[in-house]
Amino acid sequence: MEGEMRKTEQKIVVAVDESKESMDALSWCLSNFFSNNTNNTLVLLYVKPPPPVYSSVDAAGYMFSADVIEAMEQYGSEMVNSVMQRAESVYRNFETHINVERVVGCGEAKDVICGVVEKLKADTLVMGSHGYGFIKSKFDYFCRVLLGSVSDYCAKHVKCPVVIVKHPEEK
Repeated sequence: MEGEMRKTEQKIVVAVDESKESMDALSWCLSNFFSNNTNNTLVLLYVKPPPPVYSSVDAAGYMFSADVIEAMEQYGSEMVNSVMQRAESVYRNFETHINVERVVGCGEAKDVICGVVEKLKADTLVMGSHGYGFIKSKFDYFCRVLLGSVSDYCAKHVKCPVVIVKHPEEK
């Protein structure tokens, strides 16, 4: 019986950020997971980068005032609001009612995404594929070794299926 419920009511996590690729992934998710089943829950997950470690004097001897620190925190909040508003505009254009939850994490994206997916017991994780244009085409192996890939890491470490949606120009 529980297996049947899982098939009809799924929790789908979509990792969103400032990129067009993440909004493409959200659109793909809506078309493929929500067109026939409005019992699914869409979880929009945004991960803020970890705050910089700073003290009143940094390594170069510069002082960060409380105003600068507050401005950095304000910028982070504005970024969260901007991304969530963009995501909302994508799913509001969808023709059926969707159950939506918003989750904002802070830290290394790969670790936060995997942690949230596990905590929520998500059925599927959907992510956009971030291309790096010239860098990706010429130095893909080097970039992956040096920088890593959030989507690759998540695909290897979460327990649920992971869908990595390519940007239409990458297909």
